[in-house]
Amino acid sequence: MIAPTQYQLSSADLQVLLALARTGSLAAAGERLGVDASTVFRSVQRIERGLGQPLFQRTRGGWLPGELGQALAAHAETIEAALEAARSDAQLQPQSLSGSVRITSTDTVMHALVAPALKPLQAAHPRLSFELATGNELASLTRRDADIAVRATKKPPAHLVGRPLGPIRVALYAPRKGGPKRFEDVSETSTWVGVDDALPEHPSVLWRRRHFPKAQPAWRVNSLLTVLELVALGLGIGVLPMFLAQPQAALRALTGPLEDAQTDLWLLTHPQARHLRRVSAVYAHLGETLVLP
Repeated sequence: MIAPTQYQLSSADLQVLLALARTGSLAAAGERLGVDASTVFRSVQRIERGLGQPLFQRTRGGWLPGELGQALAAHAETIEAALEAARSDAQLQPQSLSGSVRITSTDTVMHALVAPALKPLQAAHPRLSFELATGNELASLTRRDADIAVRATKKPPAHLVGRPLGPIRVALYAPRKGGPKRFEDVSETSTWVGVDDALPEHPSVLWRRRHFPKAQPAWRVNSLLTVLELVALGLGIGVLPMFLAQPQAALRALTGPLEDAQTDLWLLTHPQARHLRRVSAVYAHLGETLVLP
């Protein structure tokens, strides 16, 4: 590929490259840009022809940016952050927040902690909206798949800005009606509910394997929320975060906090995203209001 003349990149070009670098998919990039996949494809081809070199490699996993593609996407992110900051500064009501903030977390943390904490903030700023995504994998804040992440981890990624919110304490729970009455009644033959297949390295799984190595869950689920529901229904016992289980009248704690099973909760964001007023406001609000028992 040889560029006959020096190609002048436009802001629209950078938007296309950034969208494709973030998503790795023509269809997903088109959805972000409000165009169809074929339009994205033609735009990338045009830019590559103009620059005289390929910017992406098409693989089974999607469209991966090469070295120049990554560099251009980084410049596009800087421009995007500056533009959004300028828009925030230009708002007619400086104290009012508007726009969308993307937040990712696990389902347990999102339902029990993050969503309730956001309710008063949204009421105070009705033009502020939220995109909430739950999953066990940390979304890429570098690609701005999310603006803020609230995650359980002992070691957060070094390239992110973050603050610890405190330890996530867990305990062993049984149904209030039925099941063992004391921890001394628990054995490897008890009916256990666990997330072994979905989260084999989860602290709750590792704790049970250390203390009850021969125990095999009768119920294997893919979510701690489901562990909570099944234990509350009287179907077995399970290790649960105390912030999730304490408000549930249908559960009985068989132990105090299990120190060798706890981890830390972190509030994370990307260094560039934190300068956006709406993101920094939500980040600060969550840091002040998220409370762990």
